[in-house]
Amino acid sequence: MITFIPLTGFLGAGKTTTMTAAALALQEQGRKVAVITNDQGVELVDTKLVRSKLDSVAEVTGGCFCCKFEDLVEAIVALVASDSVDTVIAEAVGSCTDLQATVVRPLRQYYGDDMVVAPLTTVVDPLRHLAFARAAERGEPESDLSYLFRQQVTEADVIAVNKLDTIKPDRAEELLASLRTNNPKATVVGYSATTGAHLDTLLDAWQAPATNEDVVLDIDYDRYAAAEAQLAWMNQELDLTAVGEGFDATAWARTVLQELSVWAAEHDAVIGHAKITVETADGDFAKLSLTESGAQPTLDRAAADAPAGRAVVNARVACEPAALDAAVTEAVKAADLATAVTSSATTPVSFKPSYPRPVHRLAPAGA
Repeated sequence: MITFIPLTGFLGAGKTTTMTAAALALQEQGRKVAVITNDQGVELVDTKLVRSKLDSVAEVTGGCFCCKFEDLVEAIVALVASDSVDTVIAEAVGSCTDLQATVVRPLRQYYGDDMVVAPLTTVVDPLRHLAFARAAERGEPESDLSYLFRQQVTEADVIAVNKLDTIKPDRAEELLASLRTNNPKATVVGYSATTGAHLDTLLDAWQAPATNEDVVLDIDYDRYAAAEAQLAWMNQELDLTAVGEGFDATAWARTVLQELSVWAAEHDAVIGHAKITVETADGDFAKLSLTESGAQPTLDRAAADAPAGRAVVNARVACEPAALDAAVTEAVKAADLATAVTSSATTPVSFKPSYPRPVHRLAPAGA
């Protein structure tokens, strides 16, 4: 019998960091853990970072778990068969919701003899949550993105507030208390996946029974689709060559994201996330990420100087695809100039997600 742990949560909440930190912690407890990343596109930055830390990793690309349900099942089966794992943690696309009905219940109904499905966990970025809450307090109409975020929180068995170290302790306590009051059926925990602080509270929550499994979201799929369609999704690969003997891969990636951050702030474009890896010729790689317009990038992994490398850019930004393509192109030019690099890019693969059409959508038992 294997344990399947499903994660959801808005773009930039730290699902991948949470998944990786939790997998390592469970391995220390003697569990054999595999993870599955998920995205609307392909060439995922996160997968490379996860594979640098964990042995058993799979991807489901080209759509969310709800629309690629059989692909998810095949990935689970393959991981169990090849690596003899007993626990699989999987993170859904950051723009996806309604997972209780479209993923959790179908897994329990059709594969319950072989699989224990842990409580559905929604990972929350406290600053993103507070930004949506402030807009509501000001009486602003609920945006489609805020609507999507609210649905993700509403359906959670476990609300996992990540990055709790990024806000003051009294603010953190207020946020956790508010989430508990407004979501009485959910278990609310706070932690930092980066530092590992209080991560044990999340692991404990996964051992408890699901408390919100009978939830039925009052969800408008047209509005859900509109929320996803606000975001341009762009993946691009670039070959990088130093003008001199070597270039700083970390500095190149940081400059691209800094330029993109400034552009997004100037154009009032919400950044879901923007992530870059640069793999150098000797196999090392740098990875940086950005989750807020106007903010500085976060360094996840640095790399030594190298004569050449290959970059992968994943950007999810609330704008038109053509505008995102142009913004990244200009950001790359600035990074090339700043770090003495010549870059050669593939054609950007920018798109907006198609209408969500889940394979299954099951009501609670007895409903």
